[in-house]
Amino acid sequence: MTGAPASAAGGSPAARGATGPTASSGAAGGSASTPVSDPQGGARPPRGAKLAAAAVNQASLWNVANLLTMLRLVLVPGFVALMLAGGGYDPAWRSLAWAAFAIAMITDLFDGHLARTYNLVTDFGKIADPIADKAIMGAALICLSALGDLPWWVTVVILGRELGVTLLRFLVIRYGVIPASRGGKLKTLTQGVAVGMYVLALTGWLATLRFWVMAAAVVLTVVTGLDYVRQAVVLRRRGIAERKAALEGSDE
Repeated sequence: MTGAPASAAGGSPAARGATGPTASSGAAGGSASTPVSDPQGGARPPRGAKLAAAAVNQASLWNVANLLTMLRLVLVPGFVALMLAGGGYDPAWRSLAWAAFAIAMITDLFDGHLARTYNLVTDFGKIADPIADKAIMGAALICLSALGDLPWWVTVVILGRELGVTLLRFLVIRYGVIPASRGGKLKTLTQGVAVGMYVLALTGWLATLRFWVMAAAVVLTVVTGLDYVRQAVVLRRRGIAERKAALEGSDE
């Protein structure tokens, strides 16, 4: 007589444990999407959940930020073709090349902001975004120097700095990340304006103005590059000191 009340009240262990796969499927009519309990007490995800999550991760590659980055990559060969069309000195073709360069620079301002704001950061974007930035800038500088519009030493200084900073980031990544500085952002903006002015077939006072804008861009390029070197040295020393302190602490 004592077993009936306990069974009715669900107080027996058997009654409380009837939440396993058999009971769950019976209550839900055998639906495969109903979460069930595993033997360790945690809720197992419904069948097919991992496949669905993988599909979402794959689809996230085609977000608006990555599409803008892909557009910049596609614009690089188009820009070179427009820049060199008509012998490289036709004002009409140079204007079209400037339009392609301007679009690339504008999308550079938006894709990173969109990725961070709307959580659209992907491994593809982390790799492709800096490549696209350096590709369009490098293509413009090399074309301008090849056409005789810009001294080769300017191209070497700017591209050397960009490649050097990228390599520096990889060398100290084990100790931390070197953040982008305001000076670096100002450098990027000044470089974009200066190169854009050189892409256009400007004359008179505008040609003189672009010379000084490019001079400012070169100065910012060198100064910010040296600042990145300083940050890398400080970051490396700090990381080595922290590791040494951690090892000494573990020995105690």
